[in-house]
Amino acid sequence: MSQLFTPIELGQLTLPNRIVIAPMCQYSAEDGRATDWHLIHLGQLALSGAGLLILEATAVTPEGRITPADLGLWSDDTEAALAGVLASVRKYSDMPLGIQLAHAGRKASSHTPWDGGQLIAPEAGGWRPVGPSAIPHAPAEAPPLALDAAGLAHVRDSFVAAAQRSVRLGLDLIELHAAHGYLLHQFLSPLANQRGDDYGGSLENRMRFPLEVFDAVRAVVPGALPLGVRISATDWVDGGWDVAQSIAFGKALQARGCDFIHVSSGGVSPLQKIPLGPGYQVPLAAEIRRQVDMPVIAVGLVTEAEQAEQIVASGQADCVGIARAMLYNPRWPWHAAAVLGATVKAPRQYWRSQPATHKTLFGDIRIGQR
Repeated sequence: MSQLFTPIELGQLTLPNRIVIAPMCQYSAEDGRATDWHLIHLGQLALSGAGLLILEATAVTPEGRITPADLGLWSDDTEAALAGVLASVRKYSDMPLGIQLAHAGRKASSHTPWDGGQLIAPEAGGWRPVGPSAIPHAPAEAPPLALDAAGLAHVRDSFVAAAQRSVRLGLDLIELHAAHGYLLHQFLSPLANQRGDDYGGSLENRMRFPLEVFDAVRAVVPGALPLGVRISATDWVDGGWDVAQSIAFGKALQARGCDFIHVSSGGVSPLQKIPLGPGYQVPLAAEIRRQVDMPVIAVGLVTEAEQAEQIVASGQADCVGIARAMLYNPRWPWHAAAVLGATVKAPRQYWRSQPATHKTLFGDIRIGQR
């Protein structure tokens, strides 16, 4: 029996299999509002048979967007726009849907990737980013505004408000984004956080604000709704955030009722040296899983069914996050199930596509003909 296609519980949410569609920024919102692009994008992924679909990084404030085209959840307008998309998707799919709540910090106010990704200055239509310290992401960029006590409270409360909106939207899971060099990761990493107060310096201090955000969100999210965190397990830079610190952070989250941890890496420094290759981040997830007692999602150049199966079957991770491979092949779970001899859920409208060589791919179904 394929282990990839066995159920798993994240908190009180049962997933039918271990395939997680990881968050993927689309840079296609209008003033934070979801558009028809999101309906098309999420609609096709929700028919894929994966166990869970997590929406892209969703900014909790306008200034927390990576780009002006980022999805947001900070107002009644942004909530209503996303509600319309989710209602249409749910009409045809019962796949669990999660959301990743995020704040870009010093990496905010940037062009979209296809427009170069550089920082947009305020005089060119951008805005002044904020961060833990007045240290720019890249040397040629203007420094962000270091958050003061009022700024910290505003960010924390904005995560809380977005979480409450997520609950109202009926989302099945919330993931806090503390990876890829964005604000919560910036507080964790000594490369971006050089504060001299209680939020900087020691590991305990650098973890303080991300943990305060987690605690504040956990306090307003129903216990039945899974709440997890995505982290960058290492900065891939000497003297930066690393696996040992990630384990300490994971244990602190575990003690606070965190339901899962999603393990990625990098993003906080252009000096990073990432050893790219198939499954290059899986060993990071495996080390954290050995030390932390909660489900772990591994992600990063996992593209083949046998590769994903081995990750789960060997105990390196509890779930496998698929991202770019899902964009390339939105039926990736169907094809993985065919390779691994498993069954996957598919919409009735597509049942007749089941290949004769895989007659039980969609389960024990009967199709009539006219």
